[in-house]
Amino acid sequence: MRDQEDVETNSRQGFAQDFSNMDNGVPQPVTMSPKNWAGGELNPQDAWLPLTESRKGTIYSTTFHLLCSGLGIQALLLPVAFATLGWAWGIICLSIVCSWKFYTMSLLVRLHESDSGIRYSRYVHLAVTAFGPKLGMLLALFPAMYLSGGACVQLIIIGGGTVKLLVRTVCKDGATCDPNSMHGILCFFVFMFMAICVAEYFPNLNSVAGVSVIGTITAIVYCTMIWALSIGKGRLNDVSYEPPAMDSTMESFSSVLNSVGIIFLAFRGQNVILEIQGTLPSNPRHPRKRMWSGVTISHAVIALCLFPLALGGYWAYGNKVPFANTEVVKAVSQFHAQKISQFVLELLCILVLINCLTTFQIYGMVVFDNFEMKYTIRKKQPCPRWLRIVLRLFVGGFAFFLAVALPFLGRLSPLLGAVTSVPLTYVYPCFMWNSIKKPKPKGVIWCTNMGLGCLGVILSVLFVVAAAWDLVDKGLVANFFKP
Repeated sequence: MRDQEDVETNSRQGFAQDFSNMDNGVPQPVTMSPKNWAGGELNPQDAWLPLTESRKGTIYSTTFHLLCSGLGIQALLLPVAFATLGWAWGIICLSIVCSWKFYTMSLLVRLHESDSGIRYSRYVHLAVTAFGPKLGMLLALFPAMYLSGGACVQLIIIGGGTVKLLVRTVCKDGATCDPNSMHGILCFFVFMFMAICVAEYFPNLNSVAGVSVIGTITAIVYCTMIWALSIGKGRLNDVSYEPPAMDSTMESFSSVLNSVGIIFLAFRGQNVILEIQGTLPSNPRHPRKRMWSGVTISHAVIALCLFPLALGGYWAYGNKVPFANTEVVKAVSQFHAQKISQFVLELLCILVLINCLTTFQIYGMVVFDNFEMKYTIRKKQPCPRWLRIVLRLFVGGFAFFLAVALPFLGRLSPLLGAVTSVPLTYVYPCFMWNSIKKPKPKGVIWCTNMGLGCLGVILSVLFVVAAAWDLVDKGLVANFFKP
C-alpha cells in the first residue's frame, strides 16, 4: 500500500499542480500528496476543466456516453472481416475480442479510483502512474491524443462524405438537381461548422449527456437498419462466401491479419473510459458501482448491435463488401436501390450524419480539455468564456484542415489503429493493473494479465506488418487537398 501511494504521489506531482491555496484571490500551487485531496476528489484544478468540471453524472449518462463513443461507423466494416475469415473463424474472433475488451474495461474501471482516494480521470495520468513519467508519456500520450484528435478528423471525413452522399441521394443522381453543387471541401466544412456550433453550447463532458442519448439512438437505429435491410431485401444473386483468391502466401497472411485487425478496431472508446467515469461523483462505499453498471449495459448493447451487423452483412454481401467506412452505406443504396425507397436511403444518411456529430462532441471534449489544461496550469485560473470559444474554433479549424489535407486518412486507419488503439485498448490496462495493484507474482490474475498483454503486443506488431504490407502491395492514393 505504501509503495502504491508513493507511486501515485510522484506521478501526480509530475502531471499537474494543485491550486488549493489562495493568495489575494489567486490560487497558488502546493506540493501534492494524497492528504491534499478531500472527499476522494482530484485537485481543485479539475473543477476548471471540461472533462471534470461537473461530477454530477448518473448511471444513465455514463451508459449513453459509453454507447455513443463505443458504437459507430467503424462497426460497419465487420462484414469485410468475415469475408476473409469465414463464418466459423469470424464468429470465434469476434467473440474473443468482445470478451477481451470487456475484461480490459473492467480493469480500467477498478483502477479509476485508488485506495488512497486519488481519481484518475484521464488515461495518460493513469499510464504515468503505472509506468512512470517518461515511459508513461511515451507509451500513452500519442495513442490517447490520436484516438481523440484523430477521431475528430476521421469524423469530419466520414461526416463530410455522408453529406455528399445525402446530396446525391436527394438529387437522385442528377435527375432533380445537380449533385456536384456541393464539392468535397464544402461538405467537410458544413459538417465541421455544425459540429463546432454544437460544441460551443456544452461546456463540459457531463453536459453533453443529452447529445449522447441522440448519438446512441441513431447508432443503434442505423446499425439495425443496415443488417435488417440486408437480410430483408435478400442477398445478391451471385454472392459467394469463399475467401477472395490471393496471389501469394504473404498476401493471404496479410489479408487474414487485416481482417482480424478490423475486428479489434471495431471496439472503440477505451481512451475515454476514465474520462467518462470522471463525470460521476465520488462514492467512498461503492466507488465503482455506477460505472460498472454503465459498462455492463453498454457493452451488452454494443455486442447485440455488432453481431447481427457482422452476420447479416456477410450473409447478404458475402465477399463483395466494399473496403471503406462509408462505402457500406453506399453499398446498400447501390445493391438495393430498386427495392428500398428514397426516404429510407435519405434517413440512413441522416442517421449516420447525426451520429458523427454527436460522437464528435465526446472525443472533441478530450482535445478541448488538453488545451484548457495547459492554460490553467500556466495562468492558475479557469479559461474565460471567450477563450474557451476561441480554443474550440481553433480545434475545429485545425481538424478541418487535416481532413481536407488528408482525405485518405481512413486508408491509414489499420496501420495507425495497430499502433494506437490495439495497445491502448487491449495491452496497457493489463500491464497497468499488475504495475499498480501488484497481484501475487505468477498467480492467476498476474499470469492472465501478462499473457493477454504480451499477446496484444505481438498482435499489434503483426497488424502493423500486415497493414504496411497491404499499403505497399496495393498502393496508397494520396489525394492531398482533394476530398
